[in-house]
Formats: sequence, C-alpha cells, structure tokens
Amino acid sequence: MGNQSAAHIVWDWNGTLFHDNDAVVGATNAAFAELGLEPITLERYRALYCVPVPKFYERLLGRLPTQAEWETMDLVFHRYYAEHRVHCGLTEGAAELLAGWVSAGRSQSILSMYGHADLIPLVRGFGIEAHFLRVDGRTGPSGGSKAEHMVRHLGALSATVDPARTVVIGDAADDAVAARHAGARAVLYTGGSHSRASLEGAGVPVVDTLTEAVAEAQRLAA
Repeated sequence: MGNQSAAHIVWDWNGTLFHDNDAVVGATNAAFAELGLEPITLERYRALYCVPVPKFYERLLGRLPTQAEWETMDLVFHRYYAEHRVHCGLTEGAAELLAGWVSAGRSQSILSMYGHADLIPLVRGFGIEAHFLRVDGRTGPSGGSKAEHMVRHLGALSATVDPARTVVIGDAADDAVAARHAGARAVLYTGGSHSRASLEGAGVPVVDTLTEAVAEAQRLAA
C-alpha cells in the first residue's frame, strides 16, 4: 500500500463539474417527444429526476416504459445531448478549485455515468485531465446506479486512496448511495439535476456551490 494519508475527492461529471443542465433537459424533452409526452421545465425535471432512469420516466408516464420505448428514448436522448453539449462549459470556479485541491497536496478523480469513450475527450478538451489520478466513465448499459462502479473505481485507486478519507461530490442522491456503498462520504451540490428538497433525504451535507462542496469535503476527510 502506498501513501493513503491524503484526502481524496471523487467528482461526478454531468451537472457537477460540467454545467450541462440545458443540454440534459433539452435531450430529455427530445426523448419525451418520441412518446408524445409534453416537454418539462428544468424545475420539474429537478424535482422528479431519479435513477434508475426508467423509474424517472415512470413518474412522468404513469407507467414504466416498455423495453422498446426505453431503447428509443435512450438513443434519442444521447443523440440530442451529443449535439448540444458543445455549448456547455465547466461549472463556474471548477477549474480553480481542481487546481487548488491538487496544489494543497491532495488527490482527486472523476467517476461518471456518462459513456467512457465520450467522457475522456471532453475532460481532455477542458485542459483539466492532469488534475485527476483517474477518469472513469460508464462502461456497459446506461440508466443504472453508480454504486458498483464506485466500488470498482476506488478499488483501482486502492494503492493510494483510502475510502474512509474519500468524499464523493455529486448532484444526485445516487452519488450519496454510491459513496456509502464504497465506504466513502458524500457532499451533494444543488446546481445540477436534483432540487435541494430531493437531495436532503440522502442524509449527507447539501451545498449550493462547488466552493462550499470542497470546503465540506476537506472537513469530512480530515
């Protein structure tokens, strides 16, 4: 085992480091249009969104989508999102926070449920890749929980990262579930896909800015 004394952050990508709410809601509405559903607002999206994603669609449809409907919606969602993500940028202040955390002698990584092959060039394109020990996107089907992915992610970092001194920063209640599953802590950020009300049931600190999230992570991992 290497040096496990430093605090570690596992960052979520979509809705946390990457401010892509507009692209996500637009893609969701494009997927809904396939089933003749009315478009929803960001506020309604943030109040109802959950994983697994078919459960979110059930909240709006009144029933679970069929397998064929789910596959169609998922395809349309990802196609629309890929076209519109190019207009999205990093969350305000994120680049400075990432650089500051590393310069203080701590480590960080990214674990995202966004497809791995799409995630890597996106992170690289923002010039922030060097700040992370590891960047992992989703491999396998979309729409599920992050918990098993988190266990694998921290397992791959086990030589230098102690889960007990690791804090997951994300914008979804599922980030807190995944952290707990892997023996880490979590801080949830209200600027992404979930409303404050839907995050507060997760039983972890909830903050409104990434600056507060990092300060809270520092405290939790001390």
